[in-house]
Amino acid sequence: MAAEETKEAIWHGGDLAMAKALFPQAPKPWIDLSTGINPIPYPLPELPLSLWQRLPGKAEEAALLAAARKAYRIRAESGLVAAPGTQILIELLPRLVPAARVAVLGPTYGEHAPAWRKAGAEVREIADLADAGDANVLVLVNPNNPDGRIAPQQTLVALIGALAARGGLLVVDEAFADFAPGASLLPILPDGALVLRSFGKAYGLAGLRLGFAIGEPRLTEALQAMLGPWAVAGPALHVGAIALGDADWLSAAGEARAADSGRLDTLLGPYGRIVGGTVLYRLLETPHAAFLFEWLGRAGIYVRRFQHDPTRLRFGLPGDEAAWSRLAGALATV
Repeated sequence: MAAEETKEAIWHGGDLAMAKALFPQAPKPWIDLSTGINPIPYPLPELPLSLWQRLPGKAEEAALLAAARKAYRIRAESGLVAAPGTQILIELLPRLVPAARVAVLGPTYGEHAPAWRKAGAEVREIADLADAGDANVLVLVNPNNPDGRIAPQQTLVALIGALAARGGLLVVDEAFADFAPGASLLPILPDGALVLRSFGKAYGLAGLRLGFAIGEPRLTEALQAMLGPWAVAGPALHVGAIALGDADWLSAAGEARAADSGRLDTLLGPYGRIVGGTVLYRLLETPHAAFLFEWLGRAGIYVRRFQHDPTRLRFGLPGDEAAWSRLAGALATV
């Protein structure tokens, strides 16, 4: 383990600086399979110079929100707010429910629980929704990261009712729902729930920093006030509106990535057990995970390891045939 890693640090995918520190002699270019981001991104449209020269306008923001409402099937009565990525929304959510008792369904994306703890909330990480107890805030990722677990819609609706009875809130992070629309709470979205959607993962443009919160208008308006004016950059408004309006591209990308994830399952099968994942990544369980992580790292292939379970590795999808070939070659020599 590198010296700069600590027991308290949260490991994330996509940290090639860490990969280079761990494996300085690895061949280049690096193949980064540590993220859950579509490796074949939405083709960027031409960006007018004016997008960089002036502050984002109300008309551009309205166009983005209209495209998001249609793409995510958001009801007219539901509130919607755009943000520079979902991470900032995760950090702001504790302000909506002061003095919260929070249950986070895990293991999951590592930033949810710390965000509530930093705000002084009482936080428990639970393994089953039935263990939420007297929590007045329940947080889950659906489909879950990293195992792809999906909580049924009817289960979530029942939980919303129980939480609402005590003035609580259900937070559902649907970062990976674009290619699993049946998992989404939208368009139902009863009062008492807040849904987060991430643009960058399905569209392969994480660096654009664009995310959304959908829920009761009182909640989204509060988040908008916290974000302040011009929260989303002009280029993100422009690209997001075009991409979210391109349903044909999303459908074709979903089919292609589903085929890729099946191909990855076949490739990884001899080296362990596939225990979950989504269309954009697969989760491999093997007692040799630490060895395999190191072996691939020395071959210039970076995969995702986990603090909570050293027997598991998450593999994102290779983005081209050269990357597929290098991964297959590295595995073949284990």
